[in-house]
Amino acid sequence: MNNEVLRRAITQDHAAFQAQEHDFQADIEMLANSDLVGTILETVMLATNTRFAAVARVTADRWVACRSVDEINFGLAEGDEIEIESTFCRSVRETSQKVLFNNAATDDVYRNHPIASKFGIVSYASIPIRRSDGSFFGTLCAIDTEPRDLKHPRVVAMLEMFADVIGRSLETEERLEAQEQLVAHERELARTQEQFIAVLGHDLRNPVAALEAGLRQLARQPLNDRAQKMLPLMRSSVHRMNELIDNMMLHAKARLGGGIHVNAAPDAPLTAAITQVVDEVRAASPEHEILLDLSFDRPISCDAARVAQAVSNLMSNAVRHGTPGAPIGVRGTSGDCEVTISVVNQGEAIPDDLRRRLFQPFRRGMQTEGEGLGLGLYIASSIADAHGGRIEVTCEGGTTIFKFKLPALPTEI
Repeated sequence: MNNEVLRRAITQDHAAFQAQEHDFQADIEMLANSDLVGTILETVMLATNTRFAAVARVTADRWVACRSVDEINFGLAEGDEIEIESTFCRSVRETSQKVLFNNAATDDVYRNHPIASKFGIVSYASIPIRRSDGSFFGTLCAIDTEPRDLKHPRVVAMLEMFADVIGRSLETEERLEAQEQLVAHERELARTQEQFIAVLGHDLRNPVAALEAGLRQLARQPLNDRAQKMLPLMRSSVHRMNELIDNMMLHAKARLGGGIHVNAAPDAPLTAAITQVVDEVRAASPEHEILLDLSFDRPISCDAARVAQAVSNLMSNAVRHGTPGAPIGVRGTSGDCEVTISVVNQGEAIPDDLRRRLFQPFRRGMQTEGEGLGLGLYIASSIADAHGGRIEVTCEGGTTIFKFKLPALPTEI
């Protein structure tokens, strides 16, 4: 295949663009969909009285129409291509100089030019379009089959200004497209990570449950002094693993499913659920005294298991950040408007800058005993939100209080 046949083989047209198969698909779409470029071409035609205006993508061997306004019926639509040798734009690209003439019949340079004769061009302007780094993109063209004053200084200045605007807009559109692609990639990556977390949490449940069962069996056997000291530490580790798995699973489900969902019962067994998690934390952290005081004197509408998970997370936070040896209090009361569950610990106040982002995911305190994902407080807050409630934090006189608040059921008349 000789060069001439090869060149004709790669020539494309509007149909290729419509089929999303054009070599310059992205460039054409960027300009064809730009309101700014459409306005510029219409303005060029009005200001110059020409009947054809276009922006073309021009390379060393290709000329492709990216956007055109055609009242002459040249028949050039988005994606249509003509041989580069049949255009003045090749000269514009090679010399970096604009091509202008008012009348091909009388112009000193372009009189009887074969390209003008071939297409019936009488007046013509082609202005280079460059990006801000100086790289050549293509041309802004204005054409008519009758004489027009395209070499007037004001017309030339206007065309150059518009070519500059188009060049700058190209970079803006390209940066925007790159940013959108990056955002889409990061969303997909986040979704993949969340799916991985969900699978990981699910697959960890069985081995952790086996460890938990083994520890229960060991607790029923006679143990020497060293084993009796080791067993509570092992229970603490297993409890912590279970807590991490629960948080991982709930976070992944919330992200993949559009948020945390709760199944509220009108008279939920909240006292029993909270008592159970307090007993679990006591068993896992025997070095901490945990005081429980629940006085719910009315039915409570909530998802007891989810609220208990939130309380467990708040207690774990108190265990990790509270003053060693100081008691941790868990109190529950119900009023006319709200149900409040407070977790109280002694210790240093939470810094203001950390308090502002305390309930964001993957945030951890500066001084943490053991490792964590930083999901506990975020999930506790999300559970409160799902119930139409909230979590409030106060730090005064060496005491930190997290208050988990839920709306109370209306009093029956």
